[in-house]
Amino acid sequence: MRLGDSSPGGRLRLDSCARYLQDIANDDSREAGSPNPTAWVARRTTIRVDRFPEYLQMTTLSTWCSGLGPRWAERRYSIVADAPDAGRVEAATLWVHVDMATMKPIPVPVGFAEQFAEAANGRTVKARLHLPSRPGDPPDDAVPDRTSAWPLRFTDFDILGHVNNAVYWSMVEEEVAAQRAGGRTTTAPLIVTLEHHDGIDRADAVVLTVRDTALGFDLWVTTDAGKVAAVVRAVGLSGDAASG
Repeated sequence: MRLGDSSPGGRLRLDSCARYLQDIANDDSREAGSPNPTAWVARRTTIRVDRFPEYLQMTTLSTWCSGLGPRWAERRYSIVADAPDAGRVEAATLWVHVDMATMKPIPVPVGFAEQFAEAANGRTVKARLHLPSRPGDPPDDAVPDRTSAWPLRFTDFDILGHVNNAVYWSMVEEEVAAQRAGGRTTTAPLIVTLEHHDGIDRADAVVLTVRDTALGFDLWVTTDAGKVAAVVRAVGLSGDAASG
């Protein structure tokens, strides 16, 4: 783990973790000879952190195909730090195969299912999203939802012309920091699920809406045009402390 991957407290940031995942997925697809390794977009990613890897720890990343669908496939990942009380992260991403011109889902490449059949071991996956696409009405006794603008930067956009997956995880990190400053913590061990709905374009004005929950928070990423770009649910699994 290097400086650019670490939080001020020295732990692996979630946006850095997301970059690890998409890079090793791309590397593995290229090594496997996939015809267009970049023609996949993330639909849903779940990251479970048992303990965060820390600055300068050597980490080992592994990935494999864990399920197949007609236009999508799921990858699972492990990130394990080679150190005493090692950090460990487990993750899964549902990747949708798209036409690069239209960005619409298309069938997986010819031979893809056969190539990854042994790893998938007969498992199939669905592309249905599970988190609520809109906040809805909070309970009467709930803390009011919080909203804030998210400024877009040139560096947020990737070769597909949309905000890169890892940037959404920067939004999650920002809320984790805000929770800590406000006296609430959502830290390891925890599970964070991020579901992508619509892409963010350069002209969009982005708004984050956050709702506190008993074990963490929900977050909606929307635009001034009414698009729902992403929905996040962060759930702490215990009150164990971890570095910031």
